Amino acid sequence: MYVNITGSANNKDVYIYQSYRKENGKTSSRIYRKLGKFNDLLARFDGDKDKMIAWAKEEAAKDTAAYNEQKEKVSVEFSPTARIPLDEERNFNSGYLCLQKLCSELRIDNICRNIRNRHKFKYDLHAILTDLIYARILSPSSKMSSFSYCQSLLEPPKYSLQNIYRALSIMAEEADYIQGELYRDSNFLHDRNTKILYYDCTNYYFETEEESGGRKYGKSKEHRPNPIVTMGLFMDADGLPLAFDIYPGNQNEQLTLKPLENKVIRDFDCSEFIFCSDAGLGSAKNRFLNSFGNRSYVITHSLKKLKKEEREIALKPTQFRLPGSDKMIDLRTLDETDENVFDSVYYKELPIVTGDMDETLIVTYSPKYRNYQRKVRTRQIEHAEKMIESGKKRRSKNPNDPARFIRKTSVTGDGEIAEKTIYELDPKRIREEEMYDGFYAVITNLEEDPAEVIKINRRRWEIEENFRIMKSEFEARPVYVQRDDRIKAHFLTCYISLLVYRLLEKKLDEEYTCSPILETLRGMQMTLLSKESGYIPSYKRTKLTDKLHSVFGFRTDFEFISKSTMRSIIRSTKQLDSTIKKK
Repeated sequence: MYVNITGSANNKDVYIYQSYRKENGKTSSRIYRKLGKFNDLLARFDGDKDKMIAWAKEEAAKDTAAYNEQKEKVSVEFSPTARIPLDEERNFNSGYLCLQKLCSELRIDNICRNIRNRHKFKYDLHAILTDLIYARILSPSSKMSSFSYCQSLLEPPKYSLQNIYRALSIMAEEADYIQGELYRDSNFLHDRNTKILYYDCTNYYFETEEESGGRKYGKSKEHRPNPIVTMGLFMDADGLPLAFDIYPGNQNEQLTLKPLENKVIRDFDCSEFIFCSDAGLGSAKNRFLNSFGNRSYVITHSLKKLKKEEREIALKPTQFRLPGSDKMIDLRTLDETDENVFDSVYYKELPIVTGDMDETLIVTYSPKYRNYQRKVRTRQIEHAEKMIESGKKRRSKNPNDPARFIRKTSVTGDGEIAEKTIYELDPKRIREEEMYDGFYAVITNLEEDPAEVIKINRRRWEIEENFRIMKSEFEARPVYVQRDDRIKAHFLTCYISLLVYRLLEKKLDEEYTCSPILETLRGMQMTLLSKESGYIPSYKRTKLTDKLHSVFGFRTDFEFISKSTMRSIIRSTKQLDSTIKKK
């Protein structure tokens, strides 16, 4: 509230005015209380205008305090005979406000504004893109279902479903630009660690049996008989997604690396890094690619594919060491019942020459890993025995199929006895696999401490976790859109959703895992009491909701939130935090 003096020169009045918001959302003011005639009040203070104004401001402050105290208690009237309006939404998600704040800090509005200036369309690309991100995280489904879900947000869409499909084409065309800008802007939220870049591929299937464009039949990770596309993904050393691209489903994964890596070097100004990947993407050509320009590599390597002489040296139990120690250890002398020994990792280094490249093979041995592999194999052998008993011996292309332990032997018949086929366990195959229990290898051109190389490779699980989140939690497959440009746009929204989610984890100091975070955001519902009053939270307040509110600077867990207060909260999530550095 504030003091206002109105009237003509000889007939002035002193009022206390109150600011308020109209039903249409516009601000206005109204008279709250009249303090008196200007001349009468001036006479009370012996003609001292400054003292009179100071007194009036004190009165305005008292009225403000009294009004606020009165507002602390809210009365809402309900009628047992009045019915709620037809088709009126009363339940809204407020968890998306946390995501909206992150999207604002990523400057997605600025990215979309620049795209709009280039393409001259009229629909709100920023609203469409961010809504697709919220829906992918909170209620993943098709684009049509996502549009329907967004009607339950506190700010329902003002665009049409057709606008979404038009926007997908623009998003696909601008995918490289969007990724580059997000990388640069994300540095203001979390300093990107590009000293180590992890790369991996996966594929996604479609609910169709027809090939078209990039949808091709290939080797599906889910072993499904559907056309697929392949996604290549780069991740930085802190687990944040860096860049992605989509390739035809029948393309060799080895060939996906070079174009995407060149894009990262060119567009992201990341030219010096350690490349880390699995053996499937670590061909000699890909290792050679990362032997130039201050780049190096750490790649898992199959011991089974080594030359016989190299494999025998690698598996020989002598000349192993503990990280940080020069003492040679013979693995046969280890007391693996000792907890410290069981939890330790031992290693040896072997120089290897591959063409023109001088490389080092680091072989590790872990008693714990050996124990795990033996437990898995025991279960698989038991499964193979049941397959023999039941007569089901069909073997799939999966290298972990238990049927690989089944040996087929044909016995020649004698006289009237026909040829007979015998199925039994293959002890030779079992012994061959047991040779590798506990062993693991990486190949590198680094001259670093082997312990550091091993540490770099251990973080590879995070890129697999990124794929798991996209496939399981964000339900990126099956893919329902059909056109190649819309397919790429679909995965672009999945990629941005993953980036937003990972940044949210960083904001929460990585104290919570994926399931509780998503469950909490999806459950943060607000119930609208009436159009004239406001909202009440209809979710359980927890330590995680408290942390979210603390991190993002607003609260939706009061017993009652007026519509004007909610508008202020929404507005704050669209503003750039002053603590974030400006460009």
